[in-house]
Amino acid sequence: MIRQYINAITISTLMAVTGLALASCNGSDNLGGSGASPDALEVATKEAGAGAGPAAPPPPNTDEARTLQADREIFEATMERARQEGLASLPIGERIATLGKWFVGADYVPGTLEVTPEHLVVNLREFDCVTYVESMLAMARLLDRPTQTFEAFQDELRAIRYRGGVLDGYVSRLHYFSDWILDNERLGILDDVTRELGGIPLDEPIDFMTTHRESYPALQSPEFLERIREHEVALSEQPIYYIPEARVAEIAPHIQDGDIIAATSSVSGLDVAHTGIAVRIHGALHLMHAPLVGKSVEISELPLAERILGIDGQDGIMVARAVSPRA
Repeated sequence: MIRQYINAITISTLMAVTGLALASCNGSDNLGGSGASPDALEVATKEAGAGAGPAAPPPPNTDEARTLQADREIFEATMERARQEGLASLPIGERIATLGKWFVGADYVPGTLEVTPEHLVVNLREFDCVTYVESMLAMARLLDRPTQTFEAFQDELRAIRYRGGVLDGYVSRLHYFSDWILDNERLGILDDVTRELGGIPLDEPIDFMTTHRESYPALQSPEFLERIREHEVALSEQPIYYIPEARVAEIAPHIQDGDIIAATSSVSGLDVAHTGIAVRIHGALHLMHAPLVGKSVEISELPLAERILGIDGQDGIMVARAVSPRA
C-alpha cells in the first residue's frame, strides 16, 4: 500500500503515513558551552547494555518487531525512490548526500543501539549522529548491489558497525569513531583522506571509555572492561590524523559532497565528538547531521569551518570518503 504512493510523497511524509511522524527541522546548531559539547557526551557516554553475546533477533510480536516492519517500509520506499530518480548512476558520495537530504527532519534520539543482548538495530525513523551516517552509507552502497532487499541492507549495516563486519556481542561494536573509520577502511568501504588533505597526527591516547567506566554499564563487567582497554591500546598505537579547526576553511574546497565528517574532540581520551555528512549549499560546505541541539536531522546553519570554530568541545575534523562496491 505504501509503495504505490512513493512518487507523490517524501520519505518524511511516509513516516507520518506509517504513524511515525517526524519532528520539524529548526536549523539550530550547537554553538556554545564549555568543555565537552553535548554531542561529545552523546557519542562518548552512550549507556551500554549490560549483556553481550551472539546476535539475537528481536522476539516476535513485540514493539521492536513492529517498528522493524515500519523501518522495512521506509527502506523499501527509499529504494524505490532511489531507483526512480536514478541514484545508482551517481558517484557514491552524491548518493549519500542525496539520501541524507531525504531524511532531513527525522528525529534525533540518542542511545538507540544500546540493547541487551547486543543485536543489530535498524532504525530509519530516528537517528543519532553515528546511526544517521551509517544508514545513509549502507543504503548508498546497496545501490551497487544486485540484491537490494531489507535483509541486504541489514548485512551492510552489520559490516559497517561491527569490527571486521562480525557481530559478536557488545565489545565487537566499533565504539570509537576513529576505530570505525580504520575498520571500514580495512574492509574497503571507506578511504580515510584526512592525511591526504593535510592532516596532522592525533598524538594522544584514546581511553575515554575505560577512564569513565561509570558511564558504561557494560563495563562493570571486568571482562568487557579489559577487552575494551585492549582495543583502546591498539587504537592509540595506530596512526590517526586530523585537520585542526583553523585549517578547515583552507581544505574545504577539497571535501566532496557525501564525505563523512568526524569532528574531533578536545576532551582528554576522546577521539571524536560528533559526525555528519558533507554537503554544499550555494557553494559553501555545510554539515548534514543529527545533532543533540535541535532534536532533528538538519543541515547546519553555518558553514562547516565556522561551525567547528564556534564549538568549544570540537577542535578539528577527520574526513572519510565512501568507496563504491563496484570499485
